[in-house]
Amino acid sequence: MIVITGANGLLGSHLLRRFLTENMPVVGVKKPNSETNHLNDLAQVQWRDANLLDTESLEEALRGATTVIHTAAQVSFNPRSKNKIFEVNEGGTRNVVNACLALKVDHLIHISSVAAIGRQKGFHHVNEESKWVAGDLNTDYAESKYLAEMEVWRGHEEGLKVSIINPSVILAPPHQTKSSAQLFHYVMQEKLFYTEGQLNFVDVRDVVEMIWQMHSKKIYGERFIANGGHTTFKNLFEQIALRLNKKPPSVKMPSTLLSVLAMAEEFRSRISGTEPLITRQSTKLAKEFFHYSNEKALLKFDFQFHSLENTLDWCCKPYSRGYTTNI
Repeated sequence: MIVITGANGLLGSHLLRRFLTENMPVVGVKKPNSETNHLNDLAQVQWRDANLLDTESLEEALRGATTVIHTAAQVSFNPRSKNKIFEVNEGGTRNVVNACLALKVDHLIHISSVAAIGRQKGFHHVNEESKWVAGDLNTDYAESKYLAEMEVWRGHEEGLKVSIINPSVILAPPHQTKSSAQLFHYVMQEKLFYTEGQLNFVDVRDVVEMIWQMHSKKIYGERFIANGGHTTFKNLFEQIALRLNKKPPSVKMPSTLLSVLAMAEEFRSRISGTEPLITRQSTKLAKEFFHYSNEKALLKFDFQFHSLENTLDWCCKPYSRGYTTNI
């Protein structure tokens, strides 16, 4: 039986659909009272409520699993969320590992992030062998995901079969206002500014395919970067705007003003209760560019990553059918 944590999230919901098409029994684990309306058509899913920080409910939710796919995480660059980020990502993963060990789960597939590999000035090509080095280019989120990986490898040392996937920014059709959906909503609102930074991206379908092959081929004790390519924010916004028939952001934000804008955005998010689009932590990366190598994944898995054009064609279709959400 496959058990997926964060199963109603952006990646988890696509994983549910893939494993169900393979006629496999699937249990979706979600936070109590969290939304599942977008998955109402999946009558075969057995839902279990659990909090990653509640060891009793978590162990009960994972009971009977042969494979656990741990997608649940706190994704935020908001400095006010620092404690929550570490509690959920590091502490929650520790609890998942301990539950898997206690229940004698066969295989834990942990969904990490390229951020967990670490970033160093002067080293712009990153692969699975790159070493974590603490520094200003690592956000609280990055550090929390790195520490989460340490918990997974600790489980490996204690006898648990584990695998890790490190995705870059996952692009998918709109899923509420979470994660990369904010990029599409930013263009939908015809915002004026863009930054000079660059983005590593991956199609959610490719991450799902890697996880499926990792499970079916029983690939243990390895980590793989999931990255389809890279592009500038300017090009990304222009490509999205073209497909949505919107005006793209056209004014380049000077790097000297980014920190000021970040403080203003953090203040706006505090008032509105939403995630800031940029923060002082994320602006540190604006002047740096890192390319995450997908060579190991291409050698190991039988597939090709989707192009940016193909991914954006797919992601933008719901907007043409009238999808709207305010951030």
